[in-house]
Amino acid sequence: MLVFLIVLLVLWLVLTIIGFAIKGLVWLAIIGIVLFLGTGAIGYVRRKAANR
Repeated sequence: MLVFLIVLLVLWLVLTIIGFAIKGLVWLAIIGIVLFLGTGAIGYVRRKAANR
């Protein structure tokens, strides 16, 4: 599960960088940031719950 989350985070980070690199794709950068933060939050919550 942890490997899957890391792969998703890297994927969202790459999408964000591509979105900022190409000026016409700023919307892609915004989506990448939202997905990166969402995936990070879900991973954090699930790890906290698993440690209980």
